[in-house]
Amino acid sequence: MVWFRRNLFRTWWDGVLTLVFGGLSAWVIWSLVEFIFITGRWEIIEVNLKLLLVGQFPGESLWMVEGSLIAITFWLAAALGGKPKPVEERRSWPTRIRDIIQRFGLIIGLGILLVVLAGPTESAPVALGVLVAIIVGRLVNTARHRVTWLKRVPTPLWHLVLLIAPIALISLTLMQSELSLWGGFLINFYMAIIAIVLCFPLGVLLALGRKSTLPIVRLISTTYIELIRGAPLFVLLLLAGVALEFFIPSEVAPGSVFRAVTVFTLFTAAYLAEIVRGGLQSIPKGQLEAGKALGLSTAKITFLITLPQALRNVIPAQIGQFISLFKDTTLAGAALSIVELLKVSEAVTKQDDFLGQGYIYEALTFVSLLFWVGSYVMSRESQRLEKRLGVGQR
Repeated sequence: MVWFRRNLFRTWWDGVLTLVFGGLSAWVIWSLVEFIFITGRWEIIEVNLKLLLVGQFPGESLWMVEGSLIAITFWLAAALGGKPKPVEERRSWPTRIRDIIQRFGLIIGLGILLVVLAGPTESAPVALGVLVAIIVGRLVNTARHRVTWLKRVPTPLWHLVLLIAPIALISLTLMQSELSLWGGFLINFYMAIIAIVLCFPLGVLLALGRKSTLPIVRLISTTYIELIRGAPLFVLLLLAGVALEFFIPSEVAPGSVFRAVTVFTLFTAAYLAEIVRGGLQSIPKGQLEAGKALGLSTAKITFLITLPQALRNVIPAQIGQFISLFKDTTLAGAALSIVELLKVSEAVTKQDDFLGQGYIYEALTFVSLLFWVGSYVMSRESQRLEKRLGVGQR
């Protein structure tokens, strides 16, 4: 009662606001629960789950997608696990389980939902493979920090070895299937991941170029950043889909997926460059002077002193830009006619069994769930990384 009076009913005005917004919140929550568990007609998702996730990807080649998912899961479990803590610092099992649920609960819940919708017969092997990959990955991570000869393996080489299986399976998937058959959430996921991997180094180079003392490098970087940031992303995608063939023969012009990834990379790199530049400006000049006093070259000062601190300081803004990129992949469907998740969700409502029955709400809810889980997990992991690196702390 003391807590309620102090936080919700301190004054009569606070009490009125609490009752009004409490009732509104209760109504919204009940409406959502009623839609999900009572009135929602989820057969459209159950019937079209494969289309929503992988589009028209050939069924005989689905094992490559499933293998890529299992390989990526193994790499994450083996590469991103921390060092084993001393016995006196280890937490109890209930605490570990609670932390795992807080960190991966949404992904686990989404996985269980997809298994239920797909049916245990088709999804059980994939779910079992993911579970085994997590266990084996954790065992490999533990061996990495306890086996003497594994400790001597350089970190870059270790990560390169772990990435062999995911890269091989992803490359095989790209070579053995036509990109025109890709669709659904699969194409959103791959476009986002590839664009993030490519735009990060480009954005860092543009930020360094804009801070460069060489006039030509600074002018080129500044011009590129201002031009790209001044154009809407949707317009750039339309130009990539329509205007590119005015300059390049249609026979040699790249496919729509390649064009979309290129535009996402170039666009996000411009915004990322300004984020990194802001981080570079936050570094005190005394650190540059200290590096020069030690006799370090400009390159060593940049890559060993200022740039690591700048990237660390702007982790929230970087992750926010990556989340924005992940959600913006839905624009590729409208601009370049790529059959991504949002476009598939609209198409399935026009099937004969669901036409004109208002199933668009269920379809859009499922799309929103997938994107929200992905965005929320990225946000939570960035917060965890900030805490480990001490961002915002002296």
